[in-house]
Amino acid sequence: MVKLVRWGPAGQEKPGLIDAEGGVRDLSGEVDDIAGDALLPESMSRLGGLDAASLPKVDGDPRLGPCVGGVGKIMAIGLNYSDHAAEAGMDVPPEPVLFLKATSSISGPNDPVILPRGSKKSDWEVELAAVIGKPGKYVDEADAFDHVAGYCILNDVSEREYQIERAGQWTKGKSADTFAPIGPWLVSRDEIADPQTLGLWCAVNGTRHQDGNTDKMVYGVAHCLSYLSNMMSLQSGDIISTGTPPGVGLGFKPPIFLKPGDVMELGVDGLGTQRQEVIADD
Repeated sequence: MVKLVRWGPAGQEKPGLIDAEGGVRDLSGEVDDIAGDALLPESMSRLGGLDAASLPKVDGDPRLGPCVGGVGKIMAIGLNYSDHAAEAGMDVPPEPVLFLKATSSISGPNDPVILPRGSKKSDWEVELAAVIGKPGKYVDEADAFDHVAGYCILNDVSEREYQIERAGQWTKGKSADTFAPIGPWLVSRDEIADPQTLGLWCAVNGTRHQDGNTDKMVYGVAHCLSYLSNMMSLQSGDIISTGTPPGVGLGFKPPIFLKPGDVMELGVDGLGTQRQEVIADD
């Protein structure tokens, strides 16, 4: 059982873990990064067995970066909560809906979210994300969790005009810089007994809009992982974001969208919390 972090200035993050007191310990002497081979089962087991108190303590309150580095792809599942599909005015899909988020959208869990120029309909989406450890292809659903290194929070920030009202695929509304805050921690798979029993929530300016549970997923984590592995190989560090519960801004009448000065706070049981201030791009 271990909570892994990446800490330090943006682009210069170092690997670390959270100790029993909630402090950050430096893992630089153990792994180069929380990425690639460090996510393989044998490495995760070794890191989980370390005596955190023996590792160098990181003083102060360092910035936490994205909890996983070297991400090859972000695979995201759309409309995966039936009540969210209803609020979006869409049918529950007959199989998982896949879209991709650009890896350049990844940011730290408490970094600002930057609205792209001209954005009028940016929205929040708290999600449970699974991070791949052991690579795989054509993975049986019964074996799916063997390929998961751990879990984290992902805020699937979405520009709805770009996503829905413009021609093409959802990706263009999902991939602006800072539109994929991940973390604060990567929690090892063995610390989450059942990923289908987790509460998840999101508040904007102190008002809680999303308050759901992963038991309402249409397609569970194991099914999504197996399904995707039949279409593309799963590689160490890949992220599968599993959908959002109801309460997004698009679902309100009239809709509520993000504006500069707003603050998003979100959390998933056992995975910590995020906080992002919303700012406009220059």
